[in-house]
Amino acid sequence: MSDDLPFERHFEPPIGVPEAVAPGVRRIVAPNSSPFTFRGTNTYIVGTGNVAIIDPGPDDAAHRAAIEQAIEGETVAAVVVTHTHRDHSPLAPIMATAHGAGTYAFGRHRPARAPHPGEDQRLDASNDTDFTPDVVLPDGGRVVTDDWSLVAVHTPGHTANHICLELEGTGTLFSGDHVMAWSTSVVAPPDGNMADFMTSLDTLANRQDRLYLPGHGGALREPQRFVRLLGLHRRQRETAILKRLRDGVDTIPEIVEQLYKGLDPRLFTAAGLSVLAHIEDLIDRDLVACDGDPTLSASFRAR
Repeated sequence: MSDDLPFERHFEPPIGVPEAVAPGVRRIVAPNSSPFTFRGTNTYIVGTGNVAIIDPGPDDAAHRAAIEQAIEGETVAAVVVTHTHRDHSPLAPIMATAHGAGTYAFGRHRPARAPHPGEDQRLDASNDTDFTPDVVLPDGGRVVTDDWSLVAVHTPGHTANHICLELEGTGTLFSGDHVMAWSTSVVAPPDGNMADFMTSLDTLANRQDRLYLPGHGGALREPQRFVRLLGLHRRQRETAILKRLRDGVDTIPEIVEQLYKGLDPRLFTAAGLSVLAHIEDLIDRDLVACDGDPTLSASFRAR
């Protein structure tokens, strides 16, 4: 949703066809293209013979059939979920049950903060509150076989239970929706939290990964450079929001109109929620005030 980062939007993968994207890793793109999911959700198959399925995606019959065809004759050791949005996790328990495998994730879905009265801010990729992992995968937790090992890196921000997954010993990180090559991640309260998002960016910037395989879009090379630019972009966005508030622009719709020129109307609410996430962080840092609960319809002022 921004053009000041080196995004790669020339990504036209075959839908439902497994492609090798790294040694021992295949990607299958689900048929759920949208303004929030780009070409579709990326499902990854790790290993050969004894495999993990990462983010099996939405409960879509065609996508499930594509995964089943790709892993025919192989054993599913684990089904792993980066976070509980409906474009990532609903197919996980179905695939796990079919193959006698366990599901792994940081935990059930939970908001980053308690929703305000009457607050209903679900986006296209809304919350999967039905999913419960068989195995809780904490920060640093591992899914291990004789052939490969996945290590969880807790990266809250997009959701409170978001994890990235390191394919140990390869320099490859499955970055979920926290860092993607095609767009910035939506941070949408009450589900997401901007302070957490920024802290998680710092966590990733201090790692030595060489390749990100994200939840949507193509592979991201030189990931540390991109992560640093993404953090700078978010700080610039924060500065721009503060400037508008100091100039007397006091509502989120007005700020969105000024900051997101030419925005696809379908993304207007998402942009508003991202601005709200920034404002909530600024309120916590005592830089912005709001009478009442901070919501999309509230009025704000700079301190």
